[in-house]
Amino acid sequence: MTKEEFLEKVENNPVIASVKNDAGLERALHSDVEIIFILYGDICTIPEITKKISDAGKISMVHLDLIGGLNNSREASVEYIRKFTTAEGIITTKNNIIEKAAELGLRTVLRHFILDSMALDNIQKQTRHNSVQPDLIEILPGAIRSKVIRYIKGIVRVPMIAGGLISEKEDVMYALNSGVLAVSTTREEIWDM
Repeated sequence: MTKEEFLEKVENNPVIASVKNDAGLERALHSDVEIIFILYGDICTIPEITKKISDAGKISMVHLDLIGGLNNSREASVEYIRKFTTAEGIITTKNNIIEKAAELGLRTVLRHFILDSMALDNIQKQTRHNSVQPDLIEILPGAIRSKVIRYIKGIVRVPMIAGGLISEKEDVMYALNSGVLAVSTTREEIWDM
């Protein structure tokens, strides 16, 4: 899947299911969501998890930082995802992993935790100094003031999604109206909005 196709899919499906266990995965597979962020598993189970998602005709993105045996921030983890899973891409907080994933043709999401003004400065520095940019930036928490979202949009040229603390329809609408492309959430009642 090309970057353009991926971004179009995200834009057309602005609620992304984030799953943290098998029960959540089963519910996501039977929901209206088209994109699933995998936030659990290990090196032995992740191939099966991604296969279930692709067999359901949905896109899987593996959060490498949370997968046992792959969360060591090494480029071999990305190679493993490319070679042994059906995932379309990865999620991480590590820039070096983004570069390797892009090199291997995987779609990429770089997560940023917005804790304070230093976090905002780091986003700006990373944007300026990294030759390879992610396909998407995910900001957490997603239930953040629109002023901050607009500030980030002004310093990066990468589409954004919002995740974390998205707990009701109002949060989804607020984030989308603030300028993000989509939201990711573990709240199942939002998946079929």
